[in-house]
Order: sequence, then structure tokens, then C-alpha cells
Amino acid sequence: MAVSILIVDDDPVQRRLIESALGRFGYDTIVADGGEAGLAALEGPRGGDVSAVVLDLIMPGLDGLSVLREMRARGMETPVIVQTAQGGIDTVVSAMRHGAFDFVVKPASPERLQAAIANALKVNAAEGEVRRSARRIAAQPTFLDILASSPSLERVVRLGRKAAASNIPILIEGESGVGKELVARAIQAASDRRSRAFVTVNCGAIPETLVESVLFGHEKGAFTGATEKRPGKFAEAHGGTLFLDEIGDLPLDVQVKLLRAVQDGDIDTVGGRSTRVDIRLISATHRDLIQRVKDGLFREDLFYRLNVFPIHVPALRQRRADIPHLVQHFIAGNPLRYSGGAVDIGAKAMELLLAYDWPGNIRQLENAVLRALVLCDGDTLTEEDFPQIRAQVEGFVDLGAVEVSAPSLAPDELEGGVDLDAVVSEALGQGGAPRLPGGAVPALDGHGHVRSLADIEAAMIRLAIGRYNGQMSEVARRLGIGRSTLYRKLKEYGIDVIHDRVDVKDSALKV
Repeated sequence: MAVSILIVDDDPVQRRLIESALGRFGYDTIVADGGEAGLAALEGPRGGDVSAVVLDLIMPGLDGLSVLREMRARGMETPVIVQTAQGGIDTVVSAMRHGAFDFVVKPASPERLQAAIANALKVNAAEGEVRRSARRIAAQPTFLDILASSPSLERVVRLGRKAAASNIPILIEGESGVGKELVARAIQAASDRRSRAFVTVNCGAIPETLVESVLFGHEKGAFTGATEKRPGKFAEAHGGTLFLDEIGDLPLDVQVKLLRAVQDGDIDTVGGRSTRVDIRLISATHRDLIQRVKDGLFREDLFYRLNVFPIHVPALRQRRADIPHLVQHFIAGNPLRYSGGAVDIGAKAMELLLAYDWPGNIRQLENAVLRALVLCDGDTLTEEDFPQIRAQVEGFVDLGAVEVSAPSLAPDELEGGVDLDAVVSEALGQGGAPRLPGGAVPALDGHGHVRSLADIEAAMIRLAIGRYNGQMSEVARRLGIGRSTLYRKLKEYGIDVIHDRVDVKDSALKV
């Protein structure tokens, strides 16, 4: 597409001469016969296409200096080359002070005018990239944007900061909706590549026949429908970071090419030759990659290449202390708050949210809060505003433990807002286990279906560990099983007592 140049001159002869010269150099031209017409052209439908302005200084009505002042006042950053027959030093200084990029004296040679325009376009392109980079950096989420109140998520932030200091491959593991991409973007923002591209690819959302082309690019005519050359995501991320989400869903044949790209930095475009790229690779998955390796669905050598610096983001049910702060964050970011929407959440509603297991994690919590904000009639969210969550939490099996009363707040406390720390400490038991009505364990999953016996057994073990503060002999006795059976079930269900921050006093679990 040709570059458009706006010519502003009241002399029709000069306009035609400049238009003809710039046309020979391949520029598209727009002409205006005065200052008012020039400003109108810049603000008109074609104004966004103008890459530079050739402006006469001496014109009747709105002269060149007035046009420069108006452009800056209206926030127009298009570079301007001014021209006049009066080439005194005072005129030059005045034009430059008002924002002109360059100055030519009439009659200017086409070559001099072309050189001035070319320099203006180069500088403007460089400045534009700086401005775009600054906007990208300002918009990037950082580790300060991760609301980490629980010890397990604080550990994720610590690991992320360390990972950002190097360029080694990172594998972020965790269930869907826990915020794996947010962690990846925070790592990018804290690294020396913060001003470069951050390219995301959802490997599970690309048709298997197109994965190779999307990742590595293709040449024109490489396959049916390839009507033009296309760079792949690796090429787009050159110099920056490539985030491969759901890496566990990548087809085996593409894994071979990915292994070479990770090892050597070489990619092979479909139908083309090898190309070197410089990227920072961050992968993420909700799958158990070790199990997929055992099942023959993921290459073992690629797994070890990607798993250099693993970061596990815990599920929301494993860090319930983060829920109140996330809820307040979602309420504060609610656009309805400016039109009388809810600005707080009641204690009973918060207890309800703390009691739920959130199989969809943070994404589900955000959707639930936004839905509640729409349903809410007052300025405080109540449990009635979460009907779906309430229906599932009420489907609990009472296991006969001592019932725990909910925290009661005085009317004046409710008016001043909810004390999050008080609600959390009252609603959560030791080890972060929810104190549900009757010391209950949920019988239904996040979709309203009955949970499996294995899930309920694992939940019971977690509840017992938290209730008896990690004293495994007492846990085994209360559950009515032997200590060796308890340890076997801990391994079977993947219950990591250390990650759950339980104060383990049994030496067998410290190994």
C-alpha cells in the first residue's frame, strides 16, 4: 500500500509540482489549498492514512505556524516538512519550535523533498514502535497483579520471579482457570524481553492438520489453499516470548519439530527451509504430562526439554484464603458500580463462596461474581445472589462432626464493610479446609453430579489432616485405617501435605 502525503499550499502551481514529484517517487498524495482545508483533511476519513505533511508557511487565513499549533493542540503527531520562499533563521527556529520535523526552501528540488520525507517516515516509525512498546509494557500484568494471599500462591510468585531472570524453558501446570497465562505474562513483564512480543497459542484449539502450519509457518503453494506465504507463531515471537497453552494436546508428529526448535532454535516452515529464531518458551498444561508420556501420547525427550523449570499453580480450592481478595477485586472492577451496583459482599455470602470447591477455579469465580452483580438489588451481595453455588453447597453430606457456627457481625460492622480476615479465619479451618455446616464434605461436584467415592475419600483425608494439624497417627486412628494405608492413599490421591502448608509433626511425612 502506497504511503499517503498531504500537501498543504495555497499556490496551485506549487501544489501540482510537488504532487507530480512525489507521485514519481511512488507516494499517494492528498492536496489542500489552505490551512483550514489541511486540518480538515487530517481529521477527515483519509486523515488516518496520512504519513507526512508538506506544509507551506506563508498562506492567507490560517498560515503554516498556526496549522502546526493546531495540530499539536489536537494531539496530531504526523511529521511535518515546512517550505517557504523566506528562509531566514528566525523562520526556521519558529517552525521547529512549533513541531516541524524538517525545513526546505522554495523552490526545493524533488530529491531534497524526497530525502526529507523519507527521514520523517523512518523517525516516525521508530517513535511509533517506542510508543506501542510503552503501551504494551503498561498493559502487561505483573506479579503485583497476582492477588497472592495464600502461602501456596506466594510460592508461585517467588518461583515466577526467579524464572524471569533467565531464558530457560518454563512449564506451568495447573487445572483450567487457575491463571496459568497470567503467571506467564507476569514472567514476561519481569524479564528482559518485557518490551518484545508475547505470542500465545492454544495448542488444543487448533485443528490437527493445521498445527504445524500455525506454529512454524508455510510457504506459498506448500499445500492446497496456501495462496501466500505466512509466518508461524515462532517467527512472530522472534526476540520475545512464545506461550504454548495446553501443550499436552500437541500431536506426536509436531512434537518432533517442536523438540528441534527447543533444542537448537531452528524451525522448518511447511514447504520451506530452516530458519533460526530467538524465543523464550513458556508452556502450560492442565494434563498430567508424565502420565501422557507413559501412555505414549507425549514424547519423553520433549517433556524433559520443556520441564526445565516447572511451576505448579494450585487449584482455588487448595488456596481458599485467596477467594475473598479475588471477590473484592472482581467487585471493584465491575462496571455496574458506577450505576448503583453492589460494592461489597455480605459475610454469609462470603462463607458460601469459601465452602464451594470451584472446579472451574478463578474463571468460574469471576463469572459467578459478575452474575451475582447483575442479580443483586442492593449495594451488598448476599447468598441469594449466588443461586447456582448455593444449590450445590447445600447438597452436602453431614458427617456428624461438631457444627461450627458462622461468624456474626454487628449491624455497625456490616455498614462498615466485611472484615475479610475475620471471615476467612472463621470460615476456614486448620490447613485451609473449609468449615462447612456440620463439618461436611461436599457430595456433589461443580456440575451438580454426585462425586465419586474416591473423591470423597480424598476430601475426608484432607479434612482430617487439617483438623488434627498433620498428626498422622491421630489422622489414621480417626479415619479407622493403618498408618501405612494412610501414606499409600496420600500418594494415590496426590495429596501434598507440604504444599497445603499443614504443620506436619510426623517425621515420616517430612522425608
